[in-house]
Amino acid sequence: MLKAFSIICVLVLALAANVSAADLALVEASALATRLAESVILDARPRKEWNAGHLPGAHSFYWEDYSRKETAGAETRILAPREMAPALARLGIDERTPVVIYGDADSSWGGEGWAAWLLSSMGHRGSIRLLNGGIQSWRERGLPLVKGPESTVPAKAHYRVDLRPQLSVAAEDLERLKGKVSLVDVRSTLEWFRGRIPGAVHIPWQEFFTGKERRPLSPAQLKKLLAGHGVDPEKPVVYYCAAGVRSSYAWLVHHLSGLPDARNFYGGMDAWKKTGR
Repeated sequence: MLKAFSIICVLVLALAANVSAADLALVEASALATRLAESVILDARPRKEWNAGHLPGAHSFYWEDYSRKETAGAETRILAPREMAPALARLGIDERTPVVIYGDADSSWGGEGWAAWLLSSMGHRGSIRLLNGGIQSWRERGLPLVKGPESTVPAKAHYRVDLRPQLSVAAEDLERLKGKVSLVDVRSTLEWFRGRIPGAVHIPWQEFFTGKERRPLSPAQLKKLLAGHGVDPEKPVVYYCAAGVRSSYAWLVHHLSGLPDARNFYGGMDAWKKTGR
């Protein structure tokens, strides 16, 4: 009985805490243009988009290149930390390196959010900045783009992992957390009608950005969006999609807004279906 009470206390404390997601913030294109060399720049779009034109010095960092499926229809799995750490190091990133991430909230499928969540969950200590308005805002201001493969080799680095498991949720956790969190499904309407996790609220991930530059919602806009769907912003929120990429974008917008605890259900519906519930 004492053991059970201790487990409950730990769970309540974890849910009550405002979970830190590292040093996350937005950066404007005009500000970034003056200090590109101060950070490692990650382009979260597919490699073909990166090849067609990317920010000077930006590395391709598309989520599919760092995930795998063992068989067709299987759950999408992110590379294990022991694999991801050297992959980051090859890009010249250690755990204290300032990083700027951008995508287009379109072909990237929210991969810029995935990259921010990934670094946060690995315990990144350096600043993580999202280019506000993505590559659209860069182009809109006539700033330079580079085509083709990288011409320089990043300096060697060593990434020290310090996992933040509190930023994620696994399928087996959801039953235990029922009633203690708000569950938000960010998939398309068609996906939602084909099946969802019981108790979830539906908010398509495209509603988490706005305008022609697809900028993340402001804190006031996000609070209004969540309240309009009956989601209490003061209660921990778990975002999910099919595999955990689009939900990472919603997770990022949530944390940028300074709202309390949000988690990403990485594996999403693919993982949930495997539970047989």
